[in-house]
This record gives sequence, C-alpha cells and structure tokens, in this order.
Amino acid sequence: MTYELGQGTGPLRGVKVVEVAGIGPGPHACMLLADLGADVIRVDRPGGGMFAGGRADLLNRGRPSVALDLKQPAAVETVLRLVEGADVLVEGLRPGATERLGLGPDVCLARNPRLVYGRMTGWGQDGPWAEVAGHDMNYIAITGALHGLGQDRDRPHFPSNLLGDFGGGSTYLVIGVLAALLESRTSGQGQVVDAAIVDGTAHLNTIASSFVAMGLDSGRRAGGLLDGGTPWYDLYETADGEHVSVGALEPQFWAALVERIGVELPDRDDPANHATIRGALTRRFREKTQAEWAEVFDGTDACVAPVVPLAEAPRHPHLAARETFVERDGVTQPAPAPRFSRTSPSLDAPPALPGEHTREALTAWGIEDVDALIDSGAAVQT
Repeated sequence: MTYELGQGTGPLRGVKVVEVAGIGPGPHACMLLADLGADVIRVDRPGGGMFAGGRADLLNRGRPSVALDLKQPAAVETVLRLVEGADVLVEGLRPGATERLGLGPDVCLARNPRLVYGRMTGWGQDGPWAEVAGHDMNYIAITGALHGLGQDRDRPHFPSNLLGDFGGGSTYLVIGVLAALLESRTSGQGQVVDAAIVDGTAHLNTIASSFVAMGLDSGRRAGGLLDGGTPWYDLYETADGEHVSVGALEPQFWAALVERIGVELPDRDDPANHATIRGALTRRFREKTQAEWAEVFDGTDACVAPVVPLAEAPRHPHLAARETFVERDGVTQPAPAPRFSRTSPSLDAPPALPGEHTREALTAWGIEDVDALIDSGAAVQT
C-alpha cells in the first residue's frame, strides 16, 4: 500500500491525529475521526496489543499502523516529533502511564502548544478509583445506568459494552476533542480532554435523572415508561420464536397499533387495564410470525419493528436502501456516520496490522530517519 496524507474525504480532512494504541473506546474514537476524514497515525507496540483481529478488527480501519517500542528513547522522541505536526493526540492508558513514558500532556504541549490531548479512561484522571482496573460493566454500574437495565426484575441486564465504552466513552471523547479543537483554532492554545466513561455515561443518562427528579422513577426494573413497565413499550414474542419491538408511546401511534393489531383493547390510560392489555398483545403477537407482523406494520406509524440479528441487519430493506452497512475488502461493516451533504466520508483503508505501515507512514508524517529507527529496533516494520 502507498500511504499519503490528505486522502480522507470527510469534513475533518486535514486534521492530523496521533493515536497511542489502546483497546475499546480509544480505537473506536480514532476510527470515528478517521471515518470523518482525519489523518490518524496509530502507534502500536511491536507485535500488537491484546486482540489480534487482523483485517477483521474494524475498530482499526481507516488509518496506518506504525510499531514503536516506547521503552526506547528514540521511539518516544519519534512520537514527540509526530506531535509537533499534529492537531490531536489520543491515548487510552491508565492515568500516569503516558507521563512515565515521557509522553504526558506537559511534555507534548511544550512541543506543540496548540495540541488537543485526548485522554480516554473508565474512572477518569482523578478520584479514588482513578488508577484501578475496570471494564464497561463496572463503569455503568456505579453511575446508576446498569441498575435499571432489563425487564427481569430480579437482576439487571447489561448491553454488551455499548453503553459504557462506546456510548459514554468514545462518543464523549470525540465530542470533547472536536470542541477543544474548534476552540484552539480561535485561542491558539491546546488543552487536555479528560473523557471518563463514568462521566459520559452519567451525562448520557440525563433523562433518567429527570425521571428521578420528577418522581417518576420507582427504582424498580420494568417499572417505568421506557423499560418495559408499560405494555405499549416492550418486546413481544412471535409465532416463530422471534420478537417484535413495540414503542407506541404517543396516543396517535397507539391508535395506529390498535387498528393494525386487530383486537379490542381497553383504555390504556387506566393502569388497572395494563395487565389485560399486555396479555392480549402477548397472545395476539404469538399468532403470526415475525415476518408476517413486519409486513402488517411496514410503513405505518404504529412504532412496531422486528428485532433483527446483527448478521441479518444489513439486509433489512430500510438499512439496505440507506447503505447503512457496506462491504469493504470482503467484510460487511457499518458505513461512516453521520452523513454530510458536501464532504461525504469514505472508507479509505482496511484495518491495518500492527506495524504494517511503519516506514511509509512515518515518512509521510515528516520523520526523516526511519530506516535508522528500524535498524535500531526502536521501530518495527512488519
């Protein structure tokens, strides 16, 4: 592959990002930035990290990988030289780790005062748990988000690692980086963005805090408006063992559902009728297959949609029409999002193997002595 700067087509074209490789939300944030057109250079450790997904590791798409042994001063100096020409640095190590490497915010901002230094952690850069280990489930557990998840009143259900790592994590890191980048264009000064999953998850869950403040949160799972506590916002099994989602919150949407469902239902505004309504819907949805119900409700305002496995999602007519999923190098994957009317993003490169582009990417970023770095072992070309 021939690597050149400025190949992105999205609105961040021309923005240069140095990524100190981590796992989970950090790579997802940098994938987002690369999808949107930024030139991201991923600094991997020789041999790669915890996961070895190769071309299937979609979080690594859209950017080259250079392998640098950051235990060697020459490799650390190489990263600092990359920082001198960058707009953003993103790292997802434990608090204090980049400082110990000689790549902390003070050192990097001294090299480049306009740099936006994005830090992605679970607990944040300070606080009593800042330096302890954790994962998505732990972060969303203490913010109040996990407690209410699921329709089983005996125990909560966790949504894979979507809510913490990517909802409260990488999404908020990207928001923070872009906001700081915009501010730096006017002030001429960079700054540190402390993106903690606990902070982002709490912020993401603001509507639940509103329900608490309004006295609408009973503290019991499946007891509220949006968690299966009402029969018009829940999942129902179909005749073939699949499920449909019902989200007919507003009265007009409920009326559309009642019209299509074909059974008489009592007044839903009377809580005494909720059990009767739920029972009637449960029985009725079990009379047809998921595909049959999808046809019944297709194009209506009843707010009913089939629950589709991920492997089948790209073939759903609406997602297929929008090309929400695309195929690149034989791998079906989500297309860049969101969409832009003038600077449309594109997928420029498949996921890179660690160190695959060390020589050409460092050269493109202006590092002149790459062969010497490789000969010394400070850099590795795979």
